[in-house]
Parts: sequence; structure tokens; C-alpha cells
Amino acid sequence: MALMNIEQKFEQFRATCNQSEFNDIDFLARASSIQNNKDPELAKRIKQRIKNLQRQTRNNNSANSFWHKLLNGLTKLNNKTLSLWIKKRIIHSWYGRLVLVPFVVFSLYQVFWASERFESTAQVIVQQPDGMATMDASMALLTGFGVSSNVINDNELLKSYIYSSDMRKYLDDKIELREHYMTDVADFFSRLHSWNTNKDFSEYYQDHVEVLIDDASGVITVKAQGFTPEFSEKLVSAIVLKAEKYINSIGHQLAKSQLTFIKGEHLLITNKFKQAQKDLMLYQEKYTLLDPTAEGMSKQQITYTLEGQVSLKEVELKSLLTIMSPIAPRVLTVKNDLASLKSQLVTEREKLAEKNDGNVIPVSEILSQFTDLKLNLELTLQAYTSSEISLEKSRVEAYRQLKYLITVQTAGIPDDNTYPRVWYNIILLFSMLNLVFAIIKIIWVTSKELKN
Repeated sequence: MALMNIEQKFEQFRATCNQSEFNDIDFLARASSIQNNKDPELAKRIKQRIKNLQRQTRNNNSANSFWHKLLNGLTKLNNKTLSLWIKKRIIHSWYGRLVLVPFVVFSLYQVFWASERFESTAQVIVQQPDGMATMDASMALLTGFGVSSNVINDNELLKSYIYSSDMRKYLDDKIELREHYMTDVADFFSRLHSWNTNKDFSEYYQDHVEVLIDDASGVITVKAQGFTPEFSEKLVSAIVLKAEKYINSIGHQLAKSQLTFIKGEHLLITNKFKQAQKDLMLYQEKYTLLDPTAEGMSKQQITYTLEGQVSLKEVELKSLLTIMSPIAPRVLTVKNDLASLKSQLVTEREKLAEKNDGNVIPVSEILSQFTDLKLNLELTLQAYTSSEISLEKSRVEAYRQLKYLITVQTAGIPDDNTYPRVWYNIILLFSMLNLVFAIIKIIWVTSKELKN
């Protein structure tokens, strides 16, 4: 955060001066001394700009000195002698044509013309929350923690996004990437040109941005090149910021869509469960029965008991009639008891049927409807319980799917240019030219011997 504040101050300082003042070492030195007491960090940043200008000046001076010495040496030589030497050593020599001339031209380009490219580096890592640390073992087992699953490699996904056209367009809008790569400060071969297409721009961008993944630690290294140290740092910072938003959006969108679907299904099942409860309560109120099954069994038990008592009284009456007169007090008493039992039996049997709007509904039908309603309530209860578990599982899964991009190393302003690697490129080209020349010579000598 402190680094960003320094860069913001430096950009504000840059806006207060024109281009010639910004490239004037004396002006910058005075500004640095003025800011030394007010803002030491800004003064230090201005001194860094002075060092970059001094290095560029030294390079230009060395190039001018080389050409000056070369011209002085050539003027001292006799034109005829120089012409003969060039013809003998270079023009009439295949080695000079194929090796020396390209080598000298490329070396001059690398040393005196090739533009400096500065590379800034940042390191990030993709992390997910540890759900095992926030729940008990039973919930972890229920939600599937610890079970391996095939997921997209987030590092490779992030790498592809950084190289994508979406990232390139964002950088072009945010920090004017194309305008920087088309600057006239860079040499003709290093910069991007106005006639280059979007495809050329995309390839140029991918050549100047590098993403490396450490498989062991999972650390992602982002490198980007610019023609100035400040822009290379700004480019890497913009890439990291956009990549962080992209990684966060992936997890949030997936978690939100999944959780929204599960919540919708849970709401439907909850409504069904509440409706089943309401239907059962209305049915119980309609027939004033708390539990029709238990009450029906109780009524049936009373009916069975009365039927048994009626049978016993009938047997007792038959026995008395065999030994007594039909008008005997004992016989009359038994007859009265039997009549009362039969009357009560008829009453109890009538209770086994309920009247609804004048219609007689058997207890069996009431029990059947009650059983259906109760079974429906039990099924919806099971579905509601499963839905609750699924909802909690989805919430945990949504939490697991959240991803965060953690910055391990922030982008910094490079002190010196990384490219071009002058001596490496020169030695490599010289070796390749000699190798190609040797192969061509071997082929030519072999073909000549075969002809002879």
C-alpha cells in the first residue's frame, strides 16, 4: 500500500512538469533537493528517475563515442586500401558474407540501437478456505470433506486468463497498454506499429508477459516487460488486481447459483410439508377426533364386549326358561337386562359410523382417509429433513468453492533493464551462424567430392 502511495505522488509530480523538464537531470535534481525535507520517499523516487536518465545518457554517449572513433579510423585509412580489404575479407569471402556481416550488423543493433526493456515481477497463490477447521467430524463426513474430487486446476485457469484477450483489453483500457508498446522511444524492431492487427497485438502482449507456475508450492510468478521501469511495475500490478477479481468472481458466481437453486427446492418442500400438516389438522377438527385409529379401536372393543354380554344373557335366559315360568321375577329381570344390552349394542354400532351432511360415513373410510393424510405428512417430513441437510451441505460447499488470490510478493520497480541480454544474444547468434556455415560448407565440400 505504501508503494502505491509513492507512485501516486510521483505521478502527481510528473503531471506538474512538462516532458522536457521531466527528462532534465538538473531540474529533477533541484526538485529532489526541495522534496528532501518535505517528502523523503518522493525525493528518493525522483533520484531513481535521475539514475535511469543518467544510464540512458551513458549508453548514448558510448554509442556516439564508438561511431566517432570508427569514423576517425576510417578517415585515416586509404580509401583504396580499405576497399581492397573489404572486398578480400568480406565481399569475396563466403564466411564474411554468411557469418561476419550478419554478426556485425546484429551486434551493432544489440549494443547501440536495441531498446531497453524493464521487467517487474510479482508472486501470487490461489487459496481456498479450510472447511475442516470450522465444523465437526460428522458434518465434515456428511458434506464430503476429505473425499477427493476432480476440479479444474485453478493455477492453469488463472494462467490462461492472464494470457487471454479479455485481460489484454482490460489493460489497454486501464493503463493504455497498446499506446505504451507503440511509443517512439523504442526502436523500430522492438515496438508495436500502427498497422499491426489485434492478433499481432495479442501475440506481442503474450511475448512480453510470462506466467510461471511452481507445481510444488503452487506459487504463480507473473512477469511483465515495459520500456520504462514505472510502466512495468504498473503493468504487473494491474494484472494481479484483475486476476484477483476474476478468481473471486468464479467462486462467488458458482456458489451463488448453486445455493439459489437449493433454496428454491427447499422452499417448495417446506410449503408441501406445511400444507400436509394443515390438511391433517383440518381433518381432525372436522370429525373432532384426535386419533381416529385409537378411537375406532376403542369403539370396536366396546361393541365386542357388549356382544359377548348379550350372548351370555341369552344363554342365561334360555337356562332359566327351562326351569321357571316366563313371568317369574328372575326371568323378567334377565329379559330386561338383555333388552338393555341389545339397545346399548345398537347405539354403539351406530357410533361406528359418522354423519357428514346427512350421509353416513363408515369408520373404516374415516380411518383410511386419516391414514393417507398421516402417511403424506410423514413422507413430506422426511423430504423436509433431507432438504434441510442438503441446504446445509450446499452452504458448506458454497463456502468451499470460494477462492482467494493472495499476494506473496508485490510488484516492484526494477533498478536495471532485464532485456535485451546483449552478450548472450551476440554469442548465441555467432555460435549459430558458425554452426550453419560449417554445415553448409560440409555439404558443399561433400557434393564437390562426389562430382569429382
